[in-house]
Amino acid sequence: MSEQKVSPLAIQTGDYLLKFNGRTLVMGILNVTPDSFSDGGMFLEKDKAVARGIALANEGADIIDIGGESTRPGADPVSLQEELDRVIPVISELTNSIDVPISVDTYKSDVAREAISAGASMINDISGLRFDKEMANLAAEKEVPVVLMHIKGSPRDMQSDPQYDDMLEEIKNYLSESIDIGIQAGIDESKIIVDPGIGFGKKIEDNFELIKNLGFFRSLGHPILVGPSRKSFLWKTLSRAPSDTLEATTAAVTASILFGADIVRVHDVKEISGAIKIADLISNSPELN
Repeated sequence: MSEQKVSPLAIQTGDYLLKFNGRTLVMGILNVTPDSFSDGGMFLEKDKAVARGIALANEGADIIDIGGESTRPGADPVSLQEELDRVIPVISELTNSIDVPISVDTYKSDVAREAISAGASMINDISGLRFDKEMANLAAEKEVPVVLMHIKGSPRDMQSDPQYDDMLEEIKNYLSESIDIGIQAGIDESKIIVDPGIGFGKKIEDNFELIKNLGFFRSLGHPILVGPSRKSFLWKTLSRAPSDTLEATTAAVTASILFGADIVRVHDVKEISGAIKIADLISNSPELN
């Protein structure tokens, strides 16, 4: 069904060793924001955010990804201080409460630096090291894994009629350039993860094509992370609310694994974990490889 997965034995992230062992890793989403498209405001208070992070870890998340700025389509950026105020107290408390590595979802190097000091050990950069030129140097200095994502434009304008001549090739070239930026800054190749950026500057049909062609990005030589959870291409297709897309998200995650995802980023870890396990068993079948 897909090209053979890139299957590193493990990725070192801080004191943690993320072991693949033939299975898909699960990144649990924790949005500490008032305006994220499906859970905005639910975990804005520190105590609620910490409780949610603990729950995600207990439900089986391999990584907790904490973000303090919504990157939904049309979102306006928040100030550095506001983002710091949202995420740093949560990271500091969660670090002492769970035995799971924490990723910071930010494109600002100053936020990433403070987050790492507070206990985070991974950076998830939606810009692929493009929005803040210091991010690559920081990731290299701190020796942390970094997720390099493709985005067309910025969150504010990315869904304003995105157009591609050859979408797959353009995304691969963008990610390849991001990888080069990281390596030239000194980031260890073994700590680079790529994300084709579902929902970030893509039309509805583009996202389905991306999932179906994840194997196209195998030639980059890095694990692939995919984040289809509750995205608009699902709920718009079904004419539902963003929060009413569990079945659709489960289907998209399952397909992503079968077509080559190494890590999936989801809101509903407990509810989707069974589907991930079954998809892993199917994707590891010799007939599919």
